[in-house]
Amino acid sequence: MNKNLVDVARFAGVSEATARRALNGSALVAPATRERVLRALDVLGLPRPAAVQTERSPLVGVVVPDLQNPVFPAFAEAIASRLNKRGLIPVLCTRTSDGVSEANYIEMLLAQNIGGIVFIGSSYTDAGPEQGAALRRREVPLVLVNPADENADAVQVSADDADAVRQSLTHLTGMGHERIGLLVGPVGHVPSARKLAAFAAFWSARRAASERWMPLVGHALFSMEAGAAATETLLRNGATAIVCGSDELALGAVRGARRLGLAVPDEVSVTGFDDSLFMGVVDPPLTTCRQPVARMADAAVEALAQQIQGRPIEPGVTLFETQLIVRGSTGRPGGAAQRGRA
Repeated sequence: MNKNLVDVARFAGVSEATARRALNGSALVAPATRERVLRALDVLGLPRPAAVQTERSPLVGVVVPDLQNPVFPAFAEAIASRLNKRGLIPVLCTRTSDGVSEANYIEMLLAQNIGGIVFIGSSYTDAGPEQGAALRRREVPLVLVNPADENADAVQVSADDADAVRQSLTHLTGMGHERIGLLVGPVGHVPSARKLAAFAAFWSARRAASERWMPLVGHALFSMEAGAAATETLLRNGATAIVCGSDELALGAVRGARRLGLAVPDEVSVTGFDDSLFMGVVDPPLTTCRQPVARMADAAVEALAQQIQGRPIEPGVTLFETQLIVRGSTGRPGGAAQRGRA
């Protein structure tokens, strides 16, 4: 049938992928295009399909690790609205406390002959080896947004983590801070690794010895409590400011500073990453790098739609610059350098 399909596609003036979709009755093919393909069958003396079946359903899985981090719902909402405008139906999938995982959702989505999947901030490997193999075997259209691990063979849309760190460090050093800490996610988390690499490169360019800045690097789970605990260590090591890998960690850093009796920003400055909802009204309002959620959602849905329509798209990462939003959590270094160390 492959040779026949090539002939049909050439006669109808469409791609092989479009011809295949037309013969399978896909809703993504315009009626006029389908009719051209069917007429090509007639002219070439090939039988028309006995029954029309939809190649893929219009359902699109939107997979997020959790809904506690405000940036995940923001991305999910932006992507869902853009899918709806294209006639696609978003299905929200998030890990639950009772043990429903990404792998469980992938099995359910595959059973529905899913049209595509957008992974937001999660680890593609969490889909599970069997489910991941099934996704590849069935060539399910995929887009990864800020993925947690390396995926060289996938289409990715990510914020520029390195540039965000450079913006925060430039802001803080410009205010006079010299002992700046970095608080990011767990070791192995790719966006955190990119932030750490940028942090190291920043100080290396200023000929600062690694022994000087390495004690000011902390890793923590993405939660306020974990951020608070890690911050206390960084402050005891002499940090007067902390660049955080998420707003959630930054709020934890503010909490950790206050536990040590230190005021933000008078004695400790804190920056975040995401510019999640309400970061402008917390106490103090958070200086943070804003992810361009709308533009990233546009790119993710466009890349997914191209795959669904059978258009070739090269795997790789499309990076989007963030914007440093300066608010009240950063200031010139105050009395932090004079505090006692525990």
